[in-house]
Amino acid sequence: MDSRVYVNTPMDLKTRLKSWCSDVRVKQALQHMGLFITLMAYTVVGGVVFRCLEHPAEIERISRLRSSLLHSRRHLAERIINNTLGLQEPLEYVYFELKEYEKVLEDAFAEGFQSTHHLDKYESEKWSFLTSVFFSSTVLTTIGYGNTVPVTTEGRAFCIVFALVGIPLTLTVIADMGRLFATSLSAFTERMPGWCRHATIMRRTSCYAVGSVAFLFVYLSAGAGFFVIWEEDWTFFEGFYFCFITMTTIGFGDLVPKKPKYMLLCTIYILIGLALTSTIIELVRRQYLQSWKQLQAMSGPLADTLRKMADSAPGIDVSAFQNDLKKVLTVVTMPKRLANQLDRYGKKQKQIRWEEAVESVIRDISNGTQQKQPSPPVVKIVIYESSV
Repeated sequence: MDSRVYVNTPMDLKTRLKSWCSDVRVKQALQHMGLFITLMAYTVVGGVVFRCLEHPAEIERISRLRSSLLHSRRHLAERIINNTLGLQEPLEYVYFELKEYEKVLEDAFAEGFQSTHHLDKYESEKWSFLTSVFFSSTVLTTIGYGNTVPVTTEGRAFCIVFALVGIPLTLTVIADMGRLFATSLSAFTERMPGWCRHATIMRRTSCYAVGSVAFLFVYLSAGAGFFVIWEEDWTFFEGFYFCFITMTTIGFGDLVPKKPKYMLLCTIYILIGLALTSTIIELVRRQYLQSWKQLQAMSGPLADTLRKMADSAPGIDVSAFQNDLKKVLTVVTMPKRLANQLDRYGKKQKQIRWEEAVESVIRDISNGTQQKQPSPPVVKIVIYESSV
């Protein structure tokens, strides 16, 4: 009986970890996660820098506007109380003072001051941590709502450098996630029942398009539902409208989330939604590429047939032209008819079978053309003899 005891040494764990990391699928997963984590870290760092540069200036601006409003309000009350006593027409004087106070309010609102309630305890949340991170994400995704912008020279300079470095990184991450989603969708389709796996190319293309668009609308609807819960004054349509305008990077800025505590979740939702949008674009690009390859494969037989028709144009036979046209249409519709048969073979065998089928049709066209060459005209000479 073996009484030895096996103990996992640190070297054994290190070897196992190394072999686990050397797996191809693990490497690919780590690469995808690394890109996404890098983008999130870059976004957070940008938000922190924007907050450090813009928050002090924002506090100073709010303090100045608050002092101006308090002074104007106190001045209005004093002027009305002290100068309306004994006047025969006090309403005109009050109206004049109110117009002066309205000018001060308009200037304050034009500079972004949103509320006159609780002026003594007003604190700006425009450049809070979560709002700053959300702003940096709108810069990287080029959405740009326009409700929050840097006003200091340092903040604007940093925004230029931040966008120059971050926008290519964001596009790389979105494209990587789009390819990942597209590959996952293709693999999922391959595991579907036989009617989907062995469907024709056109039907499969329609399945991809309809499925992708439907999933995108479900994602937008789910986001709209969350925004209805987060933003109490939003309707479902307004939430759906905001999600659509955001995912398409239009970014009008007429509707923007106002609850800072949900900004981080909103940022993650937008990044994933942009990846889903790029997935649909990637699927459409793949279908265009596949259709273009098939068009190139069919252009050869079609060009040969047209060339032969042009050579025989002086004595063209209508029935032969109809037969050749039918054979050309056979080549054009061949992908649809052979889709179920070719799906049973590998990629290399599919290409061989496809070339054999095309060559067979071309051979039939060539043989038919050679057999139906017009016979040379026969000239009959009749000689009459006369005894005259």
